[in-house]
Amino acid sequence: MSTRRYGRTAQPGPLGAERPEQSAYMLRTAAMEAGRAYKEHLLRLLDIRTGQTALDAGCGPGADLPALAARVGGPGRVIGVDRDPAMLAEARRRTAGLARVELREGDLNALPVADGSVDRAKIDRVLMHVPDPAAVLARLHTATAPGGLVGLVEPDWDTLAVDSEDLDTSRAFTRYTVTEAVRNATVGRSLGRLAERAGFTVETVCAAAPVLRDFETADYTLGLGRNIRKAVTAGYVTEARAHRWLAGLAAGPFHASFTLVTVLARR
Repeated sequence: MSTRRYGRTAQPGPLGAERPEQSAYMLRTAAMEAGRAYKEHLLRLLDIRTGQTALDAGCGPGADLPALAARVGGPGRVIGVDRDPAMLAEARRRTAGLARVELREGDLNALPVADGSVDRAKIDRVLMHVPDPAAVLARLHTATAPGGLVGLVEPDWDTLAVDSEDLDTSRAFTRYTVTEAVRNATVGRSLGRLAERAGFTVETVCAAAPVLRDFETADYTLGLGRNIRKAVTAGYVTEARAHRWLAGLAAGPFHASFTLVTVLARR
């Protein structure tokens, strides 16, 4: 079955579609309009100055490293940390020629940086995946210089809203996402509390609600097809309802949104 919306054909993703390759997924989502908007806002809040040391904790394939390097300037330094060698390999490729960027393999619970050596730091959509977000923030506090700023960005997946005539299945999809798919699915709403408990002083808390109007983009970024299949297997919804729900979403018009929380904190 295919349906036409805004002059082109939309196909519902098959139930059980494979998850995209992680590096490509992160780079594509960072390049989307909503991704660019919140990242630019985060960089403005961090107020990075020439000559500072900036840390990207959980840098992934390095999407943000060039922008950080441009802000610290020639005398500054950017440190990207990730535990995945494949991610670091892509980050090295993307930052080739940027002498001020240094990449280090390591776990965020044991950041491979000297205590008090970081002037600015960011953690972007990483805490939702780690076993202990509080421990990561405690280590980040130790690594940050007195007066240094850290920026944290995380979604609150409990606010994920997918429009459908079958709202029960949309709600089941959100319940599956929160309960099964994401380790710390509501960490976004907890960022301020966790940062203060780690010893930071929270200066700014703001929230945005990215809106997805294109089914194919949402299918890729939210995993509509692959995650509703898993929700069927886990007993959240029947397969017949899942197929009807996904086909209805593809027919459009489509709407999905969620809350993305940004916190700026100072040591």
